[in-house]
Amino acid sequence: MKNSQSEENYLKALFTLMNTDKEVSVSDLSTVLSVSMPSANGMVKRLDAKGYLVYQKYKPLRMTEKGELAAALVLRKHRLTEMFLVEKMDFGWEEVHDIAEQMEHIKSPDFFDRMDELLDFPTIDPHGSPIPDKSGGIYECDFKSLDEFEPKNVLVLRALADSSADLLSFLNKKGLKLGVVICIEDYEEFDETYTISYDNSTTIVSKKIAECLLVDKPDL
Repeated sequence: MKNSQSEENYLKALFTLMNTDKEVSVSDLSTVLSVSMPSANGMVKRLDAKGYLVYQKYKPLRMTEKGELAAALVLRKHRLTEMFLVEKMDFGWEEVHDIAEQMEHIKSPDFFDRMDELLDFPTIDPHGSPIPDKSGGIYECDFKSLDEFEPKNVLVLRALADSSADLLSFLNKKGLKLGVVICIEDYEEFDETYTISYDNSTTIVSKKIAECLLVDKPDL
């Protein structure tokens, strides 16, 4: 039996929340999906009955292998769509989320396998998030946020911890994109700001922004 759009949204949200290494409750799902607690509770019980998760009152939610696979395949469709829109249709990385939210519910694995092939099997989406393969496997990268590094470190921007339109528009204005080499010039403890240089530019970013910039050391 195919899952409803609402069920897929819950599975994807639960999968994403669990990848933040925290215990997830029905209340967390209610908040993230902006639905009432009774609605979230009812859906969780339905997904438990279908074998996608384990629900026990007053205990953290736990996804089953079946649930993780279903959620990963929804994410696959979403992130492949975002990559296709950017690479083949010249959309900006800040424009693709809402379209991908609609496309991820198309019930045609062959369609997305063909999209994957046309893109030459990308492993990340335009925001640096890993794209699950057709078996639901995900290659996770161990990137750190920029605020974890001291001044004078030279780093490469690899991914984003947040891909909200507001953040992406901010990064566009600053000329910050994936692959750019960043040098942390200074950190001001008083207002928690970082002075960074990149591509012959220098700018100041807040700790909030620095926490969203996932980086690693340049390849030697």
